Amino acid sequence: MSRIAVFGAGGQLGRLVVARAVGRGHHVTAVVRDPAKYADLAGAGVTLLAGDITDPGSVAAVAAEHDVVVGSVHTPHTPADQLYPAAARALLAGVGATRLLVVGVVSTREVEPGVMVLDTPGFPAEGREFSLARVAELEVLRGAGPDVDWLLLMPPMEIDRARLAVEIVDEIETPKHHRTAVAAGG
Repeated sequence: MSRIAVFGAGGQLGRLVVARAVGRGHHVTAVVRDPAKYADLAGAGVTLLAGDITDPGSVAAVAAEHDVVVGSVHTPHTPADQLYPAAARALLAGVGATRLLVVGVVSTREVEPGVMVLDTPGFPAEGREFSLARVAELEVLRGAGPDVDWLLLMPPMEIDRARLAVEIVDEIETPKHHRTAVAAGG
């Protein structure tokens, strides 16, 4: 049984990860900005906690007692170019030796060496700014020291959240990927 912290536990994917992990016997800390809004998450096998994925101190306080930290956040209140790189920096600074799984986006996946999905013909212009913020997040992760065991999961645009939640918990239970980005949830 692992101790898993899920930042963004109140979101659609976060809720599924929490439920799947608890269903498999893990203890989960559901980390959200405002626990009062997500009281329904607390229960058997789940501790509800306030936290900020962009604050290294907040991440460190949570990670200290966990085997794995999952980052699955999105907020329309914070511009993507501020949220994702800041979250990656805070996660890396705060997790220490704790394993880190971050949910990214498929647009950062290479379709051939040096060419990401976001650089291919026909990629929607309205998604480019968001995708570039996620590229910055990936670059922060790639710059991590060798002591951080991180993984960036890149689900497709039409995400099957239930499948991705299963893949996340599978990766927690039986790690197959280390210090890389991989396609997932398709």
